[in-house]
Amino acid sequence: MAAYKRVVLKLSGEALGSDGSLFDFDKVRRAAGVIKTMRDMGTEIGIVIGAGNIWRGRQGPSAHMDAVTADQMGMLGTVINCLCMADAIRQAGADAVVMSAVDMNRFCEPFNAMTARRYLAEGKVLLFAAGSGNPFFSTDTAVALRAVEMQADAILMAKNIDGVYTADPAKDPTATLIKDITYREALQRGLKVMDAAAFALCAENAVPMVRVFGLDVPENLIDVLEGSDMGTFVHP
Repeated sequence: MAAYKRVVLKLSGEALGSDGSLFDFDKVRRAAGVIKTMRDMGTEIGIVIGAGNIWRGRQGPSAHMDAVTADQMGMLGTVINCLCMADAIRQAGADAVVMSAVDMNRFCEPFNAMTARRYLAEGKVLLFAAGSGNPFFSTDTAVALRAVEMQADAILMAKNIDGVYTADPAKDPTATLIKDITYREALQRGLKVMDAAAFALCAENAVPMVRVFGLDVPENLIDVLEGSDMGTFVHP
């Protein structure tokens, strides 16, 4: 029995690529197989994917780009990633639908909350593309927004770090893992698990749970659904 009935999963774009390549299809297929197993456990799954393997706007040489243009390029990157993952999920044996916050009807369906809830109830895996459809909001904010709209039981933040720490463990060797924290406390302490807008959305709408854990082993997703306490619990 899965611990959560309906979840919105956040995957980083980097989780789809490796060694400088945009896509590592072995990793994509492995993640798709895990998502298929999650669905077979009875969990309804929505997915938001970042675009970090394709575009990291307003950083480095692109730092002086117009912010709106740079963020629009990032939204398009998430569409590419969602199309890629949806194809892999279908090949794994589950039905997958891409819904975009920006209309592009020849590629994917326009996002509609009521239709999306119906698709989830029917057992389809939903991929939410193009972020929130607006510049200046990250995919963290998009995953919080979609979780509220989908009335999700939990957000699963599968990251390249195994939980929420008191500081950046890559920079501070004294940083320690926090097992349990509220949204408002995380905001007050400036912890960088999600951006402030995402935390505020979760707090104001009482999203029941955000689970933060490492995706170095994709099967960690299954362990979390089976009740593992790995990583960090963030909650109202």
